[in-house]
Amino acid sequence: MSHTAHIPSHRKPRQRASKSALRAGVAGGVLSTIAVAGAAGPAQAEPVTQTIEMPTITSGFSTAVAASAQATQQVALDLETQADEDAAAEKAAKTAKKAHAEAVRKAEAKKKAEAAAKARAEAEAKERAERASRTSERTTLSASSGSSDSGSSASAPSSSSNVSGSAASIVAFAKAQVGDAYVPGGTGPNSWDCSGLTQAAYRTAGIDLPRVSQSQSTFGTQVSLDNLQPGDILYWGSAGSAYHVAIYVGGGEFVGAQNSNTGTVQRSLDYDRPTGAVRVL
Repeated sequence: MSHTAHIPSHRKPRQRASKSALRAGVAGGVLSTIAVAGAAGPAQAEPVTQTIEMPTITSGFSTAVAASAQATQQVALDLETQADEDAAAEKAAKTAKKAHAEAVRKAEAKKKAEAAAKARAEAEAKERAERASRTSERTTLSASSGSSDSGSSASAPSSSSNVSGSAASIVAFAKAQVGDAYVPGGTGPNSWDCSGLTQAAYRTAGIDLPRVSQSQSTFGTQVSLDNLQPGDILYWGSAGSAYHVAIYVGGGEFVGAQNSNTGTVQRSLDYDRPTGAVRVL
């Protein structure tokens, strides 16, 4: 038969590209092995020229892998650096916020301390002014009464030993508070201002006095200082505009919340002679 005669095809179906590539790879590996073996053999052996391109492919792949690893390492380093910077920024923000809060707290504390100092200074100044006014009032009163009472003896004040009933309750309460602190606006139980003390004392007898000294100085009947009875309200200043009140307890003495220096005291009328008195009982 002629070598050009048609021979019916009995070939197997075409294999898929993946299998062909696999076989090509295997063949390439075999050829590479042969080439290596040939290089190690006698010098007369012929070189295998089919594997000449393999070193180039392997070198390029290694370079690519090394570059990829380096890039990955650089990305990891950048992420770590960014994380450190973010942590440092967050810490700095927290520190700044804490410092600001501390500064605000100190400023508020300083403001409160200054306000308290100012209030104390004003209270002390007011007390000095009131004391000076009482001294002036006492001097004026003594001068006016001295001329009219010259050559005559004043009647002795009532003694507290003869006190009974509601007056006794008022006097006992007032005496029990001696030693308590004086606080502007104080209404007890351990600190008082002048009108707060008299109001609380009269409450023990079931009598509700006005809260302030100006009103207390007109609450009742005006009486002479020479005709005082225990329980009478003493006042300093003019009736209706008094700046201080106390309670007469008999024996020529009174109990009053005087000032922040002395507190609540029991004193002789001569210590700070009142301007007038009212009788409520």
